[in-house]
This record gives sequence, structure tokens and C-alpha cells, in this order.
Amino acid sequence: MISKLQYITQGKTAQDHLDHIQTACASGAEWVQLRLKGFDPKTILETAKKARELTAHYQTRLIINDYYRVAKEVNADGVHLGKKDDCPLKVRAYLGKFYAIGGTANTLEECKVLLDKKVDYIGLGPFRFTETKKNLSPVLGTSGYKKLLEELQTETPIIAIGGITLDDVAEIVQTGIYGVAASGAITKDFTSIPVFHKILSSPSTQEQVYKMDDK
Repeated sequence: MISKLQYITQGKTAQDHLDHIQTACASGAEWVQLRLKGFDPKTILETAKKARELTAHYQTRLIINDYYRVAKEVNADGVHLGKKDDCPLKVRAYLGKFYAIGGTANTLEECKVLLDKKVDYIGLGPFRFTETKKNLSPVLGTSGYKKLLEELQTETPIIAIGGITLDDVAEIVQTGIYGVAASGAITKDFTSIPVFHKILSSPSTQEQVYKMDDK
């Protein structure tokens, strides 16, 4: 099951990432993506091992960003692949069927390629400008999500990502998006996690209107 709220770690040091994972899990996070950029392979592996221990304690799913071999070594729940990472089909052959595999997309064509390669979910963005990621793709906004979702017509979960704050979630949900991933907004206030969950799990306005008309 793909979580409707995905927390993506950030921090200047490996310990920052681990501290944030601890707090996120204690605050109710069900899905954490360990995203380590600019660290050496040994640090990444050791941090992933510790992250697995933390998430296992809280029964939180752990996804490793980019490093699918590390994901398998630490027995994580899955991997998230960037555009320049290995092919999802190659990664699936390596990991097997029990690992979740997600991919990053910005355009309709990129989504179709990932769907053809049988990813379990797509991280679609960015929603708005974010400093978390370098070489940012064109910003989509809610209108971009709505258009892409109408064209895709897929049951594969599409996760909105990129500069998303708590105030954005209700509007994003109206596009038909499956869920959201957040990094900075949650890191700044881990107590927002239950509020994210509440908004994401509540019926959309469209569903409410449909039920009213149905009566």
C-alpha cells in the first residue's frame, strides 16, 4: 500500500536525517524516504541501517532514494528512482516483487514511460519552486496536475511533490492526485503530520457533492 503522505528527509548531516526520521515516526509518519545527497557510500549505508532500525520500531515504511542496492541490503520497503537513476525494470529484477519502486516525472511522456516500466507510484512535480532540489523541472501547479491526471487515466498512485506546504494540500487533493510528498514543511513542523493525514484522508469536495446529488 502506497502512503498518501510521504516524508522526504533533509539535513546537513547524516545524524540530522536520523533525528528527523525519529521525530517524524514519533509524530505519526507512515512512510519515510531517506534522501541523502552528497554523502559517501559508507555513510549512506550506515545511515540507512540506522534508519531501518528506527522505522522498524515504529512500523513505518522506509524508502531509500536512488540507492536500490542499499535498499535491499538494509531490507527497506522500497526505493525511489530519479530521472537519471537506473531503469525501474532493472531495479525490479534486482529487488524482486516485494519492494515498492517509485519514479520521478515532470511531463506526460515521462509518466507514460514509468507506467510502461511498471513502477508502483510516480512522484510528479514540482508543484512549485523548491530549494530542496537542484536542476528543477518546470513547475506544474494544480492546473498542471489536473491536466496530466486527466490525460493519464491511471490507477497507479500519483504523488504530488515539490515545495508543498500544509496550506496547499486541500487544493492539490481536488485535482484527483493520490497523495503528497513533503520535506521542508514537515521538517519545520513535525506536529503538522497528523493534520496532513487528516486532510488527505477526508473525502474530497467533489465526492461530497456527488453523494449529496445521489440522495
